[in-house]
Amino acid sequence: MKVPPRPAEPGELIPGDYFRRLSPDELFTTEAPLEVDLGCGDGTFALAMARQFPERNFLAVERLLGRVRKVCRRASEADLENLRVLRLEARYTVEWLLPHASVSRLHLLFPDPWPKARHHRRRLVQQDFLKALGKILIPGGEFLFKTDHEEYFEWAREELELFGSFEPLPWDERCEDLSFYPETDFEAQWRAEGRAVHQLRMRNPAT
Repeated sequence: MKVPPRPAEPGELIPGDYFRRLSPDELFTTEAPLEVDLGCGDGTFALAMARQFPERNFLAVERLLGRVRKVCRRASEADLENLRVLRLEARYTVEWLLPHASVSRLHLLFPDPWPKARHHRRRLVQQDFLKALGKILIPGGEFLFKTDHEEYFEWAREELELFGSFEPLPWDERCEDLSFYPETDFEAQWRAEGRAVHQLRMRNPAT
């Protein structure tokens, strides 16, 4: 017996076909710069950004259904038409689903560091991911990464250096593009516990 598809939550993006790249107008009907919150958790960051920047579109990507429903509900209550939520694995979203040259900024904030050596292959920041990221970012688009895990931070820096196609940018809160950059739920927790937060900002060169 075939199980009928789950109905979409308000504001949720459910692709008709997960085995081809989406077109930009399948993501949003209104044309605007697109930012992706990859692994959005409870949506604190994406929701705050969508409220602050109504002239931008935001796609929040999250694997867990309960979190997806929570973010959709909060976005609907706030009438945020510039925020959609996609329930999918982060790696698959970047490598196989998002349109090429469509993303102005991709935020990867406090991903699972997979601290055990035997699990390092599961870390998101790897060469295949970075190659796919370079394809979906627009020329001049940015990759912003935060973690509280120092060893993963060094891993990410080494992977980015090995990749060699992105340009480093300073993470300066005085910069207009970073003057509003809300904390995620994880960041607030880690800072409250006195943990250091490490961050990287990279740009896809304009060609």
